Amino acid sequence: METEVRDNPDKHRFELTADGELAGFSAYRLREGAITFTHTEIEPRFEGKGLGSKLARAVLDSARERGLRVYAQCPFIAGYIDKHPEYQDLLATE
Repeated sequence: METEVRDNPDKHRFELTADGELAGFSAYRLREGAITFTHTEIEPRFEGKGLGSKLARAVLDSARERGLRVYAQCPFIAGYIDKHPEYQDLLATE
């Protein structure tokens, strides 16, 4: 399965496509120096294929590349960070 994650700033979300179809997204709010992930969703027909983890990894890598602090209001993103300590340093402390 060919996958790609792209930022769609007009919709305030990162979108994951699988074989050209929208498979999921992670919604966010952006402010100076920080990004708040509010909701992550994978389409039911794409669940159980590891796409949620692929999406989480991509959005967190993007935040790191852009120098953004992360607020993980989304339970999926928060859980992913808990399980992957290499992303702990992105969490905002305020």
